[in-house]
Amino acid sequence: MKTHLNTLYVTTQGAYLRKQGDAVVVSIDRVDRLRLPLINIGAICCLGRVACSPLLLGACAQKGIAVTFMTEYGRFLAAVNGFTPGNVLLRREQYRRADDLCASAAIARACIIGKLANYRTVLRRAIRDHASSQASTRIEQVVQRIDRRLKTLAEILTLDQLRGVEGDATSEYFSVLNDLIVIQKNDFVFSGRNRRPPLDPVNAMLSFCYSMLTNDLRSACEACGLDAAVGFLHRDRPGRPGLALDLMEEFRPVIVDRLVLSLINRQQVRAKGFEVDPGGGVRMDESTRKEIVAAYQKRKQEEITHPFLGEKMTLGLVPHIQARLLARHLRGDSDAYPPFTWK
Repeated sequence: MKTHLNTLYVTTQGAYLRKQGDAVVVSIDRVDRLRLPLINIGAICCLGRVACSPLLLGACAQKGIAVTFMTEYGRFLAAVNGFTPGNVLLRREQYRRADDLCASAAIARACIIGKLANYRTVLRRAIRDHASSQASTRIEQVVQRIDRRLKTLAEILTLDQLRGVEGDATSEYFSVLNDLIVIQKNDFVFSGRNRRPPLDPVNAMLSFCYSMLTNDLRSACEACGLDAAVGFLHRDRPGRPGLALDLMEEFRPVIVDRLVLSLINRQQVRAKGFEVDPGGGVRMDESTRKEIVAAYQKRKQEEITHPFLGEKMTLGLVPHIQARLLARHLRGDSDAYPPFTWK
């Protein structure tokens, strides 16, 4: 349960990865720049023009190391996985629950409770950190409204009703996101959630980090023997990792939103690191992208106490723990799925 799976992110354009002995070697312009033992790697994520040798891909598949290819802006392209581990009976039970709308709603409800509770924590921490600002009143009002929506989740709701509660709470939360930006306010203005393409630097960073988080949750599901494509809140759609997106809801505010706000408020990212293309989309340059990837990895190394298990662990391990807790619930070893709530 405490094995920490590390992810190797390769962002340098033109990099080539190959197998050398029991290690992966990263070469740039035919010069070896990095060598890591495969035993220390849980996953490899290649962003942009990054290539891998067939021998390395085969070794990774055999060792259960997922290799993911994404665009340099974080959009998922493809993944190479070996034989899916886990118990076939677990997957059959997952499919049965997904086909049962009431059972799906019970698990979806837990994921949404985790998401709303973590929204509330992010906002309360912002009030604590910036208590003197006039924005604290607006943020506190949103916290109270999210509190009321959390109470409505005590009732038995359908999937559509759950989506309505989640959508309203998310709208409330994002309505005060600009109040959580206290430095570089003129350079980083959140204009409402948008993507494909993102229309401002904040959305560009959110979308990029959500893509990395989705990749982590997909790996966590597969590592536990779950089918990452079959979700409960996110219903089946070709190409969509529904279950990974379900579990990701709890982590969006904790891992990504908090990280993006910190990068801005600590001035680790600057407006000059973003450019607008002719279509109005906002893209980040390579330096900014590397800064965000490094900060994302550092964020996952932060230590927390898991609220359900009461054990200390890194934040990056929690998605794997949550996937295992869901698997335990589906096997009938626990009565309900306990969502991750950040304190």
